[in-house]
Amino acid sequence: MEISKAFTYIFDDESWITKILIGGILGIIPIVNFAVFGYMVETIRNVAQGLECPLPEWSNFGEKFVKGLMVFIIGIIYTIPIWLIMCCFSAATSAVGGAEGNQENLLTLLSIVQGCLTLPYGLVIGVLLPAILVNYAVTGELGSAFRFGELFGFITGNLENYIIAILLSWLAGLIASLGVIACGVGVLFTSFWGNLVMAHLYGQLHRASVATA
Repeated sequence: MEISKAFTYIFDDESWITKILIGGILGIIPIVNFAVFGYMVETIRNVAQGLECPLPEWSNFGEKFVKGLMVFIIGIIYTIPIWLIMCCFSAATSAVGGAEGNQENLLTLLSIVQGCLTLPYGLVIGVLLPAILVNYAVTGELGSAFRFGELFGFITGNLENYIIAILLSWLAGLIASLGVIACGVGVLFTSFWGNLVMAHLYGQLHRASVATA
């Protein structure tokens, strides 16, 4: 894993300022920001293919939008269990809240149970996310995000690098959040930078998995 490269490769691109500015601005526009997810997918693919300058151009906006939309759909499908649990507990909470008497303890219990069900599942999705994005980015097929045998094989066959990539992704997210210091404006661009760091790390995972195959 080229750890330092993941954090600095962006600045090797001659047009990096323009690309970051466009990504940061598009990222705050609802619906249109799907293209930012698509840009990340293309970056993962380019790194996986070993391109010297992996940052895509902001051309073919429609293609980027569709790829980002597919990422959004993948996320919705994976989080369906969480939404179902939340809906069930919301209904139960409403029923308890409308009942007579002091139901504070029961409401607290329902909240704890909901958290115990959704938190572990959310953590699992978080662990699977790099493999999901890499599989989709490399193949371009929506179904590849749900080929669980391939996903688990990708993770277990490259476990050390996979753990490193996840930890560094969290670190990039933490660094990106420092943009809030600039009255919230800087975070528009540091968040996009953080996503591109993750994209490079995930692309490296694919290259490492191919090298060890």
